[in-house]
Amino acid sequence: MKYDISREFFPYSHFKPPISRAFLALTVPFMRTPRFIYKDKDVCTVRHDIKSYDGASLKCFLLSPRTCAERAPCLIYFHGGGFVMEAASYHYKNAIRYAREVGCKVFFVHYRLAPKHPHPVFFEDCYAALCHVYENAATLGIDASRIGLGGDSAGATLTAGVCMMARDRGHAVKPRFQMLIYPFLDARNNSESCKKYTDTPMWNSTLSARLAPLTGADSRRPDYVYYSPAEAKSLSGLPVAYIETAEIDCLHDDGILYAERLGDEGIDVVLNETRGTIHGFDNAQGARATEEALVERIKFLKKYFE
Repeated sequence: MKYDISREFFPYSHFKPPISRAFLALTVPFMRTPRFIYKDKDVCTVRHDIKSYDGASLKCFLLSPRTCAERAPCLIYFHGGGFVMEAASYHYKNAIRYAREVGCKVFFVHYRLAPKHPHPVFFEDCYAALCHVYENAATLGIDASRIGLGGDSAGATLTAGVCMMARDRGHAVKPRFQMLIYPFLDARNNSESCKKYTDTPMWNSTLSARLAPLTGADSRRPDYVYYSPAEAKSLSGLPVAYIETAEIDCLHDDGILYAERLGDEGIDVVLNETRGTIHGFDNAQGARATEEALVERIKFLKKYFE
């Protein structure tokens, strides 16, 4: 089926990732952290290796504006990639921009990936990163009372799930917000947008169904709800949310449903339904829609870090 997708998203408007174990084995090992993250004149990047729940070492990057406050707010960011792929260059570019324009530090987490490390490893890694930032805030130059979580696509799932984990485990950290960019939040894969967008570029419900077995997520596990937050019995006690949806995206309704569920709990939600967009449109860094979305995210971050 043909979709009325803006030319500003070319060539991504013609790309569908061939998700399979073989494809991941050939591509993921060659995905490298771009060198430009160390060369920004306004943002200093320092690598941190932290310990996860099982003693494994996780590579993380702390991006700090060179003129930021002594105790700065911090956005902990979980990149997208279906739980199976490393961060893309645009993830780092966005992180640098958040740091520069918001005046916050960004703790960029490299969690372990499926299928080698199946669910719930990637959630536990991200939760460990949250605990590390909170418990070492003074050393990192971070205000422990101003920590927020954010992510795109699968990274948004991790964001919502880690907020739930902190709540359920009674951790002292109280995230200021959850910033969810074209989020995957309903693993049932049966929404109207899933039924409608079965072959869209960048992502579609056919790919979602193909990806699910690779993640190792098991609906019989009690922690499965973090993988599918829209199915949670209660979302009470979670922080305010910024939810951004793409229009021509099988995951569009995930964001809408989660926003409604949060609203039912009396939790404030900023909902930004972008138009004419596809999943992962941030790849097109020069596109008007990408710029407009970034402006709205930065506005939200500034407000809730104040």
